[in-house]
Amino acid sequence: MRKLEQGTFLAMLVLVTALFFYLLKPFFGALFWACVIGLVFAPLHQRFLKLWNNRATFAALSTLLVVIIIGVIPTLFLTVAFFQEGASLYQRLQNGDINIGQYIEQIRQAFPAIQSLMDRFNLDLATFKSQLSNAAITVSQFIAQNAVQFGQNAAQWFVNLGLMLYLAFFMLKDGAGLVDLLVRALPLGDEREQLLFSKFAEVTRATVKGNLLVAAVQGSLGGVIFWILGIPAALLWGVVMTLLSLIPMVGAGLVWAPVAVYLFATGSWIQGLILTGFGAGVIGLVDNFLRPILVGRDTKLPDYLVLLSTLGGFALFGINGFVIGPLLAALFVAFWQIFIRDFNTPENSE
Repeated sequence: MRKLEQGTFLAMLVLVTALFFYLLKPFFGALFWACVIGLVFAPLHQRFLKLWNNRATFAALSTLLVVIIIGVIPTLFLTVAFFQEGASLYQRLQNGDINIGQYIEQIRQAFPAIQSLMDRFNLDLATFKSQLSNAAITVSQFIAQNAVQFGQNAAQWFVNLGLMLYLAFFMLKDGAGLVDLLVRALPLGDEREQLLFSKFAEVTRATVKGNLLVAAVQGSLGGVIFWILGIPAALLWGVVMTLLSLIPMVGAGLVWAPVAVYLFATGSWIQGLILTGFGAGVIGLVDNFLRPILVGRDTKLPDYLVLLSTLGGFALFGINGFVIGPLLAALFVAFWQIFIRDFNTPENSE
C-alpha cells in the first residue's frame, strides 16, 4: 500500500511539475535570461553584498543597475539603429538605388573564372542574380516590417524587459537559497548535484561572457573598418557581423569576405586589400585567439563540440541557442563523467 501511495504521489508530482513548466512557457525567454543574469553577475553581486554589509536587496538593485547600463541600454540603441538602417536599405533596394544584379555582373566581369565555375555546375548566372536580388529584398523587407512591428509592440517589449529584470532581481537576491533548495529536492546525490550546478554556472558564464565579448569586438571592428572604407550602412553590417560572430569559426567572414571580393572586382584594390588584411588578420584573430580562451578553456569543451552545439542550439532554440547549446553539451559530458566515475568502475580497481 505504501509503495502504491509513493508511486501515485511521484506520478502526480511529475504531472504537476510538467503543467507548471507548461504554464511558464510564454515567459521562457524572460525567465531564461533572468537566470543567465543571475549566474553571470553573481560574482559582482557578492562584491556589492560586501559593500552594502550583506543587505541583499541593495546589492541586487546595484547589480541590476550595472546590467541596465552595460547591457540593456546599448542593446536597445543597437536594435533601434539596426531596424532604421534595415528600413533604409529596403527603400534603396525598392527604388533601384542599389542593384544587386549589377554588383554580381561586375564581379563576373572581373573574375571570368567564376563564370567557368558556374558553367561547370550548370548554374545560370541570370537565375542566381535574380534569386540573390530577391533574397536581399526579402531580408531587408523583413527587417523593415519588424521595425514597424517593434515600434507597435514597444510596450510589450518593455513589459517583457521589466519582467526579466524583476525575475533577475530575485535570482540575484535569492539565487543561493534556490540552489540549496534544488540540491535538497533532487534525488541525485548532493555531491553530484553540486558538481552539476557548478558546471552549469561555469559553462553559462563562460559561454555568455566569451561569446558576447567576441561577437561585440568582431562586430565593432567590422563596423569601424566598413565606416573607414566608406562602405554604406556600416552600422547595419556591424550589427549583422555581431550576430553572425556568435557562430564559432564562421561569423563575421560571411559579411566582410564578399564585400572584399566586390571591392577587388570593381578595381578598388587598396580598399580590398585593407579589408582583407584587417578581416583576416584582426577580426579573424579575435575569434581564433579570444574564443578558445574565454569559451573553450572555461567550458572544458573541445572546439568542434562548441561549434556543433552552438549550431544545434541556434537551429532548435533561436538566438538563445548560443547559450543553451554549449550548456547542454557540457551537461552531457558532465553526466557521462559522473556515470563513468560512479557506475562503471573497473572490477580490478576494487
